Amino acid sequence: MNERILIAEDDFAILTGVADLLESEGYEVETACDGLTALERYRAVRPDLVLLDVMMPGMNGYDVCRAIRTEDRFIPLLMLTAKSSEIDKVIGLELGADDYIVKPFGMAELLARVRSALRRGALSSTARTEGAASSTLSFGDVTVNFESMTGQKNGVEFALTPKEAALLRFLTEREGKVVSRNTLLDDVWGIDCEVTTRTVDQHVVRLRQKIEDDPSRPVFLCTVHGAGYRFVLEQ
Repeated sequence: MNERILIAEDDFAILTGVADLLESEGYEVETACDGLTALERYRAVRPDLVLLDVMMPGMNGYDVCRAIRTEDRFIPLLMLTAKSSEIDKVIGLELGADDYIVKPFGMAELLARVRSALRRGALSSTARTEGAASSTLSFGDVTVNFESMTGQKNGVEFALTPKEAALLRFLTEREGKVVSRNTLLDDVWGIDCEVTTRTVDQHVVRLRQKIEDDPSRPVFLCTVHGAGYRFVLEQ
């Protein structure tokens, strides 16, 4: 195993408990009690995954997430938070977080999410090393580069979060087929603990804002009512 995980958490009891659990599972663990230290440790050790508390002294988790994403758009990043409102989750997802774990959480749930995130990270890394042959996609006036997680629409560049890129790629690879929300949860998010079909819908809304002329009347990323979503390449 030997994956390295950085835990940033200002609650010492939670920090030590999570660190002990992950070490007992064979992971190498780095810890930080505040945001600035977390960013320093990230740059020093380049972990395989980051567990990041939202509310921390010095530099909050949102700012750390933003800073990490400017340097690495692919590393799995999970937010630990006592906040469970939809707007708090949306903020983190917009900044590039892959997932949320709401406190209090069970250790079995935490391990499942960590394993799932690391597995998806490894698959993403493998895909990136296989070459750029399938890394770009063009449709309408949009061009997407999945390797760099960037795109252009009418010459204006936009960025994709890791989850947005994974979701879009999954749907485009099944172009013309209806994909259910539960399938997307299983294959893009990996597990269903605390992650609901509403999470899928939120990501679809943000994708439409980036790729559609009129997000309220999508022509590429279409809703199939009662069934799921379908990506339509040719109009």
